[in-house]
Amino acid sequence: MPSHRLTVAAAVVAASLCGSLHAAVTHSAYIDVQPATTAAAPAVAPLPIFASVSLAGADAAAFPALLAHRNVAHVAPVKPIKPDMATAADEEAEDVVGVTDLRKALIAMAMKLRDTRYVRGGRDPSTGFDCSGFVRYVFAHAVGMQLPTNSAAQFLAGLKVKRADMKPGDLVFFRTSGKHRVSHVGIYISDGRFIHSPTTGKSVEISSLETGYWAKRFVGAKRPEAMAMAAHNG
Repeated sequence: MPSHRLTVAAAVVAASLCGSLHAAVTHSAYIDVQPATTAAAPAVAPLPIFASVSLAGADAAAFPALLAHRNVAHVAPVKPIKPDMATAADEEAEDVVGVTDLRKALIAMAMKLRDTRYVRGGRDPSTGFDCSGFVRYVFAHAVGMQLPTNSAAQFLAGLKVKRADMKPGDLVFFRTSGKHRVSHVGIYISDGRFIHSPTTGKSVEISSLETGYWAKRFVGAKRPEAMAMAAHNG
């Protein structure tokens, strides 16, 4: 009669049912159950899974003890690697958004002050603005930046910007009373247009840099240092 090969789990269950079992586990994947009336079965090469353990009269309660002697390598769990969310690309995108918001705030404030009358030396919408007073008021109340008190000083303090690189909120300067002296300032909007408080008898208005009086007297554009620092640092 051939040998009956049972797995370890099946052997234990069989032991609990029969009440008596004589078996040996010697580096083998199986437990051989040999009836007394049959000849010994041919030897089978063992498959090393368990350490050497001898059991007599095993029952279901002994199964955990068998498992405790297994030769098992314990591997510590591997923590997932979290990506660094604060990448350079993300930081650059945040910087762009921040500066864009500043420029939008400047233009929005300037546009609210349209039609405010020109007053020489004026610094407040309730009384009127001159050109530098208008620019200073917009920067102070829109984004909290303090600029010099007159157009010539604002020109010297700003960082030079090429005409092709002008952006909303940059300052544009003009010579209206001589070839060598900056005497007027406005705020660039877009598409060759700027907003300013021009002269006596007029009010805050939008003019063109492309043609006419202002095109001929245009000196250049400057970016306030505080604005440039915001663009650099976010």
